[in-house]
Amino acid sequence: VQLQASGGGLVEAGHSLRLSCAASGRSFSRDTVGWFRQAPGKEREFVGAVRGSGGATYYSDSVKGRFTISRDNAKNTVYLQMNNLKPEDTAVYFCASGSRIILSEIRNKDAYHYWGQGTQVTVSS
Repeated sequence: VQLQASGGGLVEAGHSLRLSCAASGRSFSRDTVGWFRQAPGKEREFVGAVRGSGGATYYSDSVKGRFTISRDNAKNTVYLQMNNLKPEDTAVYFCASGSRIILSEIRNKDAYHYWGQGTQVTVSS
């Protein structure tokens, strides 16, 4: 499966963005899809994920209550709605997917098999 992340941009603090992760090659409706981000000089970190079966969502503490992940299986796309953005949310955002990710590994980037190319999000203060 090939993943294409899009929707990044430059916004002011307090504003919103919606990122998209579109899959091609096969359906990823049953995959766990995760969002990660990487700021300059920092490790890639978990942002959130959505399970394929049941659609349960999980978030890092830093974004919980501000970011929401949803999926549209008909469009083979997963979204990351980011509200009340902060300057510390500035990073390159990546989507990733995997078909056999156990719950205890959902925050582990090494558990994901397929990665998109990343989209830049910049939040000005």
